[in-house]
Amino acid sequence: MNWIDNVVPPKIRSFLRRETPENLWVKCPESGQLVFHKDLEANLMVVPGSGYHMALPARARLAALLDEGQYEEPSAPEAAADPLKFRDIKRYADRLKENRLKTGAADAVTLANGRLEGQEVTVAVQDFAFQGGSLGMAAGEAIIAGMTAAVERRTPFIIFTASGGARMQEGMFALMQMPRTIVAVQRLRAARLPYLVVLTNPTTGGVTASYAMLGDVHLAEPGAVIGFAGARVIEQTIRERLPEGFQRAEYLRDHGMIDMVVKRNDLRRELARLCRLLTRAPAPVREAAKAA
Repeated sequence: MNWIDNVVPPKIRSFLRRETPENLWVKCPESGQLVFHKDLEANLMVVPGSGYHMALPARARLAALLDEGQYEEPSAPEAAADPLKFRDIKRYADRLKENRLKTGAADAVTLANGRLEGQEVTVAVQDFAFQGGSLGMAAGEAIIAGMTAAVERRTPFIIFTASGGARMQEGMFALMQMPRTIVAVQRLRAARLPYLVVLTNPTTGGVTASYAMLGDVHLAEPGAVIGFAGARVIEQTIRERLPEGFQRAEYLRDHGMIDMVVKRNDLRRELARLCRLLTRAPAPVREAAKAA
């Protein structure tokens, strides 16, 4: 107890103790810099000083990518919610409810149909905030539905990956999404449609071992961790110290595993350029005017 509780009337007390949002200031994990949350959101969750790329929610990413932030969000086919009736500390069904409430999404993958600098595209975004972006039946169905829609609409397909791998609560049903998504990638390829992959932090496990590394062009955000097993597991297995920056986007680019590392603020322009290049679409009028 303090003097405010003992002396000040309740109405005045509530005025003195004005609620402060928990996320008013955000600390950069890399530099320790404190950034005002509105400034961080305005910069697409990239810390201005250090350039550290923080997690960006799926719908915020879609709004930043697509023309005027406008897009349609088609529903993905339904999948069995809890095929193994899995339970650890709590029921898997309860975990799904908590993640849906937290993210506002049905599962880890969100689909969108929209335009990118005037060109129609189909986009999928994997959200690490939903169960670690893990690949389960619902996420697999969403990716396959997105690729199928891209074939039907004759559009490039762009996917942003962020995942810890296959969802352990679904066991073999989750692992089966790896070959299923690979087949869907082959359909895109057979239709001669661009498949662009943007690897974000982190992209690991079965996702890296399947659709995440099968794109026509692989882009990555700066500093993203990309790999199959964790660095510590690899070190313990081979009993050697790994090189500095191993599994980071820049290291993979320098060793030929990915094509380019692109800052988040430049992704929209770079993806639009690649879509035009791979579909032989004409440049927007404003770019054509600049070239002239």
